[in-house]
Amino acid sequence: MKTLSLEKTPGTPKYKQIVQAVEDAIMNRLLRKGDKLPSLNTIKNEHKLSRDTVLNAFNALKNRGIIHSVVGKGYYVSTEEIDVVQKIFLLFDEFNSFKEDLYTSFVQNLGANVQVDIFFHHFNMAVFTKLIHDNVGNYSRYVIMPANLVGTGEVLQNLPREKVYILDQMHKELSEYSGIFQNFEKDLYHGLQKGLSQIKKYTKLILLFSKEKQPQGLLAGFNLFCKDNNLKSAVIDSLEDRTLQKGALYILLDDKDLIRVVKKIKQEQLILAQDIGIISYNETMLKEIVAGGITTISTDFNLMGARLANMVLHKQQEKIANTSSFILRKSL
Repeated sequence: MKTLSLEKTPGTPKYKQIVQAVEDAIMNRLLRKGDKLPSLNTIKNEHKLSRDTVLNAFNALKNRGIIHSVVGKGYYVSTEEIDVVQKIFLLFDEFNSFKEDLYTSFVQNLGANVQVDIFFHHFNMAVFTKLIHDNVGNYSRYVIMPANLVGTGEVLQNLPREKVYILDQMHKELSEYSGIFQNFEKDLYHGLQKGLSQIKKYTKLILLFSKEKQPQGLLAGFNLFCKDNNLKSAVIDSLEDRTLQKGALYILLDDKDLIRVVKKIKQEQLILAQDIGIISYNETMLKEIVAGGITTISTDFNLMGARLANMVLHKQQEKIANTSSFILRKSL
């Protein structure tokens, strides 16, 4: 397309006339996804406008995810869904039941005319890097769950800092970004402290910890709690080829490991809470009923999603530590 047809409506700012012209061209299929727009200078010269006016219009369209820019080449149409006010890139590490609660709360609190595209890096740095590079300029906001990947700060430099929100884990290399996060060390420590009277009934605390997937803060919080309370403890990375230790309390960070321990308790004819104790990290509805109820330490994922949506909608630039709670049930 060589030009844009502007309807010069009295009282309508010039940049909004350009925005409307692009929207009209998309609706009338004169512009399609992937098409290149006229250059800033072309529009400026044809309609006798300032370059800043044209740039403001293009930025407004970029913020809604309708167009994107390619350095040294120009501006291109990203989507034909022009009724979308914001287009959000959401990158999770993996999907599970509590992240589903987070995602649902986030989307519901964004309201209408906001498009959320969800991606997963599965704790793979190469996948993380490719997803970021492939989507530079395609979205109005980027919500990133870096998990425990190292080097994400360098990759995220490809995105405008004010458009990026960090979710769940806030590493030191990401401290300049806004976001909502869990303080894993503090949350686990204080959660265990709240259950201290029940915990002391067990002879040993065993943390099942995967360094590939789990936040290091959880390991730090566990070790500090055991040290401060002079409790015997161990950290293991797998239940494979292991029998449960009678009298031990297992702290489980992964739901699959929770199911494995519950099955082993039945197979080994042990009694939950009496012979083996369980504390599971991250609350889900299922844990209210599994084995009569599983004790949990968990952040509020619904609140996290709602807070994140509010930050994105209002372009808030801040860091928020989400709240956490200890829920005592029959497994302890």
